[in-house]
Amino acid sequence: MNGSNHVSIESGPAVDVRDVSRHYGAVRAVDGVDLAIARGELFGLIGHNGAGKSTLFKMMLGLVRPTRGSVRVDGTEVGGSAFRAVRRRIGYLPENVVFYDNLSGYETLRFFARLKGTSEAGCAGLLDRVGLAHAARRRLREYSKGMRQRLGLAQALLGDPHLLFLDEPTTGLDPEGIRDFYAILLELKDGGATIVLTSHILAEIQQRVDRLAIMADGRVRAVGSVQALRAERDLPVRIGVDVAPGMLVDVRTALGILPVDVRETDHSRLEIAAPRALKLDVLTALTAAGAAIRDVDIREATLEDLFFGEGNP
Repeated sequence: MNGSNHVSIESGPAVDVRDVSRHYGAVRAVDGVDLAIARGELFGLIGHNGAGKSTLFKMMLGLVRPTRGSVRVDGTEVGGSAFRAVRRRIGYLPENVVFYDNLSGYETLRFFARLKGTSEAGCAGLLDRVGLAHAARRRLREYSKGMRQRLGLAQALLGDPHLLFLDEPTTGLDPEGIRDFYAILLELKDGGATIVLTSHILAEIQQRVDRLAIMADGRVRAVGSVQALRAERDLPVRIGVDVAPGMLVDVRTALGILPVDVRETDHSRLEIAAPRALKLDVLTALTAAGAAIRDVDIREATLEDLFFGEGNP
């Protein structure tokens, strides 16, 4: 895990999903999804409950068979005879982690190491890596939800996998735990690992993933980096302006005829929504207003804007 190289002899995407659907009677949990996840990519899958994320995840892992279509992981058809060998190179953290309360953290990790057919020698080191060295000998009945989640991550990292599937992985973690969790992921990514994760905490992942897919009603509605999706959707940049007393008219005059939406939130504050292409024009106009401006803050569109905004596909 520390500085190791994850080199695959396969070419092409790490995960290749083609026209995949999964139907449960009349319910289309996943409906005609095409998705390619590159090797060495940290990829996010977001969407509401019922959007189809977990079903798609399970099909990638071979836990659920598609009604139609093809899923290939590491160049191998999921569910085929050759997939068993690929699965040993995969780490998986489910959304709801369930362990035996009577075992200690160390015993639990050794148990999973035997199940995976990997060495038990690194169990103590993994517990230390996820911040559980102090609780290695404690029974799991004494573990908090956050501690169980850390243990779940340690379990997923057994065998130094080069493919990681993490379903809502930061559930129950405090801010320090979330920071440590992503530090581990970046370390693994730097070593060449491919990581796919789901999250409802959109703001948490938007600065951390290389790309993401937005799912709704069983379909992928958009795929790309956050910056690319912002540009594609042409969501406005929001600029907050603190104005010196009595100078609101001066600032409005400085903005001139720029096609921007300007709203007064109180007697000394303006909120400007501007097309991305006009961001620099707005800032130039505000600079020209001189002493009328006390402060300016710029807010790019967030994943919440992309996902919950009016223009959401």
